[in-house]
Amino acid sequence: MTRGQPGGPVVGVDESESARDAVRWAAGEAALRRARLRPVLAFAPLPAGHVGNPGLGTAYRSTMAEAARAVLESAAELAREAAPDVAVEPALWEGFPAPVLLDESDRARLTVVGSRGLGGFTGLLVGSVAVSLASRGGSPVLVVRGRRDDRAAAGRADPRPVVVGVDGSPTSEAALGLAFEEAALRVAPLVALHTWSDEMLEPALAPVIDWASLETEEHALLAQRLAGWAEKYPDVEVRRLVERDRPAPALLGAAARAQLLVVGSRGRGNATGLLLGSVSHALLHHADCPVLVARP
Repeated sequence: MTRGQPGGPVVGVDESESARDAVRWAAGEAALRRARLRPVLAFAPLPAGHVGNPGLGTAYRSTMAEAARAVLESAAELAREAAPDVAVEPALWEGFPAPVLLDESDRARLTVVGSRGLGGFTGLLVGSVAVSLASRGGSPVLVVRGRRDDRAAAGRADPRPVVVGVDGSPTSEAALGLAFEEAALRVAPLVALHTWSDEMLEPALAPVIDWASLETEEHALLAQRLAGWAEKYPDVEVRRLVERDRPAPALLGAAARAQLLVVGSRGRGNATGLLLGSVSHALLHHADCPVLVARP
């Protein structure tokens, strides 16, 4: 098996229902992009050599490979059912999921994983593989979680918006570009959410802060961030949303009404930053819709 060439989405596969949801979503993403889909399964057989029976390790590895191949083929068939017009090119690798998918992500337009895995030899855990990809992947990472929606999984029309978190950081700018692209692909409205809050300073400064002026400045900041992208994607309906709140609860609230939530992998590192270790990490675990993490 050769490494994938640059092209369509890659989806991580294991035996979990979460991974099957990811395959359905990835098939829809490939259909939207008119691209091929590459389901990837990585298995890491445990050492099985025993004194007096040197051939047992080879037999064990072969058995594991056959079981993994059956899981991968089942995933490929699921993808073909979800998106019959999409070319499906499954790939089986011996190794651990995180490094294999990181390598595959360098050649993909999009890397898709489920939010929960089995935790076994092919497990894709949100605390390990998904976070590794969101932190270091070579392409945007879509973590499929939240409510099951067959319209979105099959790439069909969905009236719910795409939501993007905006904080002014470089990765937030990458998230904006990705969110506009996703909204255009889906013919969906885009909700650009910007939050402003400083819980440590507000109690001390509350009597002297002109909150109305500060809110006006935050609205102007969001408008400035959106201007160039709105010109590039004139057909995307943009809804601006500025909230005096912390990013995580505001974005989680918006995710409850969204078909997709887009964030940067890291933020500015202050109260409004979108940090993988805090905000993005919370979204990967608790959002009610799939989370798309933009990479720089």
